[in-house]
Amino acid sequence: MNSVMIGKFRAIRRKDRVWDEAAARELLDRGEYGFLAMCGVGAYGYGLPMSYVADGDRIYFHCAPEGEKLDAIRENDRVSFCVVDRTRVIPRQFSTAYESVHLFGRIVVVGADEERLHALRLLIRKYSPEYAEIGEKYIAASFRRTVVLRFDIEHLAGKCKRIPPDAAGMRPLE
Repeated sequence: MNSVMIGKFRAIRRKDRVWDEAAARELLDRGEYGFLAMCGVGAYGYGLPMSYVADGDRIYFHCAPEGEKLDAIRENDRVSFCVVDRTRVIPRQFSTAYESVHLFGRIVVVGADEERLHALRLLIRKYSPEYAEIGEKYIAASFRRTVVLRFDIEHLAGKCKRIPPDAAGMRPLE
């Protein structure tokens, strides 16, 4: 194998597509959803799209108190998470323009009520900022039956492929 490792994580092979950390974190902050990948029960891969909120070197998710996701996390807490944005298929180049951030880390079920409340408020602020007051009531009503997951980021890698409109055979947007 001819790849460079960064600690226990492989470096991005295409150096011309490496995105700086600030840009990758900006995508992480503005992304609508990402794809959480886990080792599922029975050693099959298990992945699903998740709404989330980034908070420094942590990402928070919420879910129901039971299900395959929680079973997988109990078996193996090592997961990855990927957010992709600004995709555009370029048919004449057989390619796609994109921006992405890929994260690796460990995920835990948050037990402390204070941290759970903090995470749920961050989610309301991200997805429903104009409904903060109603959101507080919603949190209070569903708090005991809502699980909060915290993904602790161990490695973050941003990658993008930009294709200028003229190279893609398109006129620039006006």
